[in-house]
Amino acid sequence: MKITKVFIICLLLSISIISQTKTIFRNGKIYTVNPKLPQVEVVIVLENRILFAGSEKEAAKYIEKEDKIIDLKGKLMLPGFIDNHTHFISGGMYLNGINLREAKSADEFISLIKTYTKEKEGRWIQGGNWDHEAWDSKKLPSKEMIDEFTKNTPVLLDRLDGHTALANSYALKLAGIDKNTPNPDGGLIEKEQSTGEPTGILKDKAINLVIKIIPDPTESENEDALITALNEAKINGVTSVQDITYKNDLKIFQKFELDNRLTCRIYTRLPIKDYKFLTDLGIRAGFGSDKIKLGSLKAFADGSLGSSTAWFWDCYAMDTTTHGLPMDIITNGKLREWALDADKNGLQLSVHAIGDRANSYMLDLYEEITKTNPKWDRRFRIEHAQHVRFEDIPRFKEIGVIASAQALHLLDDGEWAEKRIGKERIKYTYPFKTFLKEGVHLCFGSDWAVAPLKPILGIYAAVTRRTRDDKNPDGWVSEQKISVEDAIKAYTINNAYASFEENEKGSIEAGKLADLIVLSKDILTIDPIKIKDVKVVMTIFDGKIIYEAK
Repeated sequence: MKITKVFIICLLLSISIISQTKTIFRNGKIYTVNPKLPQVEVVIVLENRILFAGSEKEAAKYIEKEDKIIDLKGKLMLPGFIDNHTHFISGGMYLNGINLREAKSADEFISLIKTYTKEKEGRWIQGGNWDHEAWDSKKLPSKEMIDEFTKNTPVLLDRLDGHTALANSYALKLAGIDKNTPNPDGGLIEKEQSTGEPTGILKDKAINLVIKIIPDPTESENEDALITALNEAKINGVTSVQDITYKNDLKIFQKFELDNRLTCRIYTRLPIKDYKFLTDLGIRAGFGSDKIKLGSLKAFADGSLGSSTAWFWDCYAMDTTTHGLPMDIITNGKLREWALDADKNGLQLSVHAIGDRANSYMLDLYEEITKTNPKWDRRFRIEHAQHVRFEDIPRFKEIGVIASAQALHLLDDGEWAEKRIGKERIKYTYPFKTFLKEGVHLCFGSDWAVAPLKPILGIYAAVTRRTRDDKNPDGWVSEQKISVEDAIKAYTINNAYASFEENEKGSIEAGKLADLIVLSKDILTIDPIKIKDVKVVMTIFDGKIIYEAK
């Protein structure tokens, strides 16, 4: 008989229960995401693991008078949410800095920046997450809008997708960008047609021309950002994230783990260009503790739809001069070279692909890797998988590629996507239902801080597909709506699988880590339209209650 890790953990927990106090969760609706036992009456936690999940009758033999009883008061308990795509410390920086996402007009955008920069003259102003598609004009901003009050203050403000940014004249000057500066591979410096002067709008790799001259955040700033991010996670029931991590981020994560301050599990994805850092140490996918994992890599195949840099087979409907931008590591062959070698060394590949051509390219590359390299449980990922031709969708299953999607984006994109790519391509935009029908492994996240770190909103988006402008009450591309149960799985057990951790977390089962949440309403039974208003009222991480709503 094969003895599993979970069996051994259960055995050890059973041996130790005589002398230790347990926490008993009862009197609620406990949805386990375990197909063998979908709903239970009682969950018993011992230390940081689930000791028992089952009926009241069976639970009786474990319960002692000194145990702590938590009355769920009829509320819904779920496994802790897992977010499949975050920029975690950057998300904390965003919350600690300027917030332009709420600007609903160009005037409001200008006013917010003017107010924020008053007391920060001379210091770099970054972040913002602005969205010109939320403005009446729908026009991209220009440096002239902010130059007057930022003459001595360098500014680089990201659009919410991270693939377009606005730099003021001072920042452009510091970076040496003028009308004679050529576009870098995989990037675009937008220029005035009449004068050739930069407008201040930079796209994809062109943004790096400014980023490279910006001083790195201090250690203190990074730590403050992580504290903010961890707080945001616990409020929203996020007990694990799959992060786009840089080496300096990794140091901060490790420091917090050693200090016992890490209240969210971090599955790291380092930039693919740094893969030798992992292979030289002999690190493979899944290496690490139950708090921090390494062995996965992140790369970009293209840009974004909002920036018109997502890479498509056909031209954009609103700009027939472009198909979008493949990244420079595609055009120079580096992505293929790095991906083949990284996979050969047991590292997981997760690559950003939004346009249909970018997705096709990545499927071709992944297929080549499976035919070239030795076989292993590699669990390829395509991050976003946003616009995928129907004929390419079965290939995800055939090759073994996870569709790592972010349903929250469709709430915004649905307002303006059609004008960019036309009616036909919209039909295979965020094709969640078709992914599931074809047996593709689908998981969900936010891409925080591009979208809020709010899984509840992501579930609402996937189930209703109602855009923010309320012009799609039956759902935008409604045939791709999925069930609440499938959306919950995409935020729990499916994400655990995507990080090789389905035996450790993602469902409420004996032996698994005690990461649990309690919601204010039962999202399985309420009107789906009301899901967006549901709150997390309790978050349990590593067996401890780390958040309770007031």
